[in-house]
Amino acid sequence: MTYSGFAAIIGRPNVGKSTLLNQVVGTKVSITSASPNTTRQAIRGILTEDGIQVIFVDTPGIHRPKTTLGGRLNETARAAADGVDVILAVIEAGKAIGPGDRNVIGTLLENSKRDNGPRPVVVVNKIDRTSRDTIAAQLMAAHEAVREIAEDRGLESAAARVEFFPVSAKTGEGTAELIKYVKKYMPESPYLFEEDEVSDVPEAMWVAELVREQLVRKTKQELPHSIHCRVIEFEWPHILVEILVERESQKGMVIGKGGQLLKDVGIAARRQLPEGCFLELKVSVEPGWQKRDDILDRLGY
Repeated sequence: MTYSGFAAIIGRPNVGKSTLLNQVVGTKVSITSASPNTTRQAIRGILTEDGIQVIFVDTPGIHRPKTTLGGRLNETARAAADGVDVILAVIEAGKAIGPGDRNVIGTLLENSKRDNGPRPVVVVNKIDRTSRDTIAAQLMAAHEAVREIAEDRGLESAAARVEFFPVSAKTGEGTAELIKYVKKYMPESPYLFEEDEVSDVPEAMWVAELVREQLVRKTKQELPHSIHCRVIEFEWPHILVEILVERESQKGMVIGKGGQLLKDVGIAARRQLPEGCFLELKVSVEPGWQKRDDILDRLGY
């Protein structure tokens, strides 16, 4: 007898959702950076052990959108929390629970309101960065936030089912207990993926995401939301990745002085690819692509 199901990971930007996914699966399946909204698609990481398969779904950060793209990212995150078996709402241990976190907790409760709906979990992340007293205080604050939001929305029955787990996605502390809990609520089912699979991300998308990860890290806060990467040629060992920006001035920033930044991005991404790969990068301008429905449709958002 085998068990298989889905656990969605939701939260505002930069709470560590992608790092948590990589930690629980045991390998890198989702890109990470210090910039908000690095994750733009629902990325699935697969954990199979002890006759149980959990498909963890990493989602874009739920935020107040400023562009059409931002609105679509929110829709992607909320859709990923629908029809799953467990929902993990991630907040930070060392930061006050603000409107963004309360919005996420509200989404958790709304999606868990049916008695036979997903099991709701609040994950207090980044416990490696703060003291035990602060962690304890944040767990109490999370309990209170769940209670208040549930009372406001008439979702007390959902709130009564919420479990709380303090973890460090970075070090792995507390994640074993969290995984054990999630596995308990996977329904009886044949495996949905092969036992040795750790992700369903297509190889071309994975390569494009590696390039975008390095660009986001190297351009810091200057460009992240204006960048989209896609593979336009894939004939091993040659891979051509196109980098889209919104303005000519951004093109120069991505390329860097004498082409150095783009060269550094290629080197860093290539290190994570199989030996012998020839990775070529080109930069193109697609004016205002974040706000254009036709472009967003074409890019798969």
